[in-house]
Amino acid sequence: MPSVEPMYSRFFAFVSLFAFGMYTLVVSDNLLTLFVGWEIMGLCSYLLIGFWFAKPSARAAAIKAFITTRVGDVFMLLGLAYVYTMTGSLRYEVIFAPENLHMLAEHASGFMGLSAAGLIGLLLFIGTVGKSAQWPLHVWLPDAMEGPTPVSAMIHAATMVSAGVYMVIRIFPILEASKEAGDFTMTVIAFIGAFTALFAATIAVAQNDIKRVLAYSTISQLGYMVAAIGIGAYVAAAFHLVTHAFFKALLFLGSGSVIHGMEHGVLHTGDHHVDPQDMFNMGGLKDKMPITFWTFLIGGFALSGFPVVTAGFWSKDEILGDAFTNGHWWVFGVLALAAFLTAFYTMRQITLTFLGTPRTKEAEHAQETPWTMTLPLVVLSIFAVSFGWVGIPEHFPILGGLVPNWFHPWVISTIGEHGEAAMLEGFIQYIPLLTSLVVALGGLAAGWLMYRNVPAGAEDPLKKPLGALHPVLENKYYFDEIYDKIFVKPAVWISEVFTFEIMDRGVIDGILHTLARFSVFLGGLFRYVIDDPLINGFGDKVADTTRTLGDKLRVIQTGRVQQYMVAALIFVAAVLAYFVTAMP
Repeated sequence: MPSVEPMYSRFFAFVSLFAFGMYTLVVSDNLLTLFVGWEIMGLCSYLLIGFWFAKPSARAAAIKAFITTRVGDVFMLLGLAYVYTMTGSLRYEVIFAPENLHMLAEHASGFMGLSAAGLIGLLLFIGTVGKSAQWPLHVWLPDAMEGPTPVSAMIHAATMVSAGVYMVIRIFPILEASKEAGDFTMTVIAFIGAFTALFAATIAVAQNDIKRVLAYSTISQLGYMVAAIGIGAYVAAAFHLVTHAFFKALLFLGSGSVIHGMEHGVLHTGDHHVDPQDMFNMGGLKDKMPITFWTFLIGGFALSGFPVVTAGFWSKDEILGDAFTNGHWWVFGVLALAAFLTAFYTMRQITLTFLGTPRTKEAEHAQETPWTMTLPLVVLSIFAVSFGWVGIPEHFPILGGLVPNWFHPWVISTIGEHGEAAMLEGFIQYIPLLTSLVVALGGLAAGWLMYRNVPAGAEDPLKKPLGALHPVLENKYYFDEIYDKIFVKPAVWISEVFTFEIMDRGVIDGILHTLARFSVFLGGLFRYVIDDPLINGFGDKVADTTRTLGDKLRVIQTGRVQQYMVAALIFVAAVLAYFVTAMP
């Protein structure tokens, strides 16, 4: 059956190119080909976000994503250049050789007291800040939801944004070398990650668009991974990266299924002013879309870290356990608060979308999506539950050793024995474990209690308790507006006023016009002083003389043959007479 999407082939061409870029990045054994794959993914992200390029919002989102991520890429490229300058190679085996790591740690960079390892780690991490949408380069990811939902699920939740985290995990030996040198690089990484996790979670609680909630949730979860790397728990970061890929892809595809069902309701009622992505236009979809509901519930519980049975619990608990055990109290506290907010906005999303009664006629006429859309949800829901079992500590009561923990040894064997994560294998901390239980269950309960009875047309129940803070969260702390005033408008002014009006028209065009006038003046001077009197005068004089001579000679050209014959005879006679008289 042919697709109704006119750009069906184009979509899969871009997705295939993206997959090539991702594979290039992952299997690369050096930083150069990693960067090639990195940039291919950036290009494909731009193409896929702006896939529906006829929509102005999609075009703007694509440009925003491309430019924002390029900021980080510039610093990443500087980091690669510095690595090559110091080690003479970009191959991992050369860079991570003990003697090179020692040299990088001992060599002073001359920047803020950092060693070469510290500065390299910081420059490469800025690339991750852009690619993984960490604060303050987080603004592109929510707008990236303008692309098709499979793009949001596969690229902007499971793979591309995770590439930044993967890259920092891959260069972890450099970060550890910087830590041994006393640098603050890992502290900066931990701060950016923890702050982003909490910052994005606070925004997510006030969003009404079902995909934007997940977008800010993705930013927050990536912050978890970055914070874990910052405290040395790179194994926990890698584990959460993989589990997050399963349940966040499930949630994005589930949101696409919900939107598809709501669009059916919009077509049924004919009211195209109803936003099919606004959760306050939904409600009661549990009975309309049962498969989507149950799979979305599993994904939401995994994201919330629902105790024991979900993958998100084990991966998130491992990060909290590493932070607590190694004395990173502020990271532990911030991430625990972010975990509570995660559970809260997840249950808010589930309750507003699926529970209660339909709040609009469009929701009443929503229907379950076909099996081609629900089957991937079922498959992903299985992994959203089961994959976390590989992270159960061996000494955990009852469940310990239920599934062989092959993931942790594999990551450690790939990167090496570095950091605090490798020392925590099989170690159980009950305080972070209980904290995970409390924040997950507490957040889920709070979300359900606050949103379980929202009637049609009601405003967000969170508005009243938050007061003046709610519009701040709803408008994303006004970062788009701030960046617009600080960066966009000055850039537009520079391009339109300074560059175009002042430099181009005023200076460059002014110089060209002055040169043109001077050329005209010189041309006139040459014409009236040299060309007309000398060159033209000489030419005209020759022509006049030739014409006058021609006029004089014309009288002998009568056209009568007799006269020509007489003249010829006279000429011949004169010649003969000359020779006769000249003879002795």
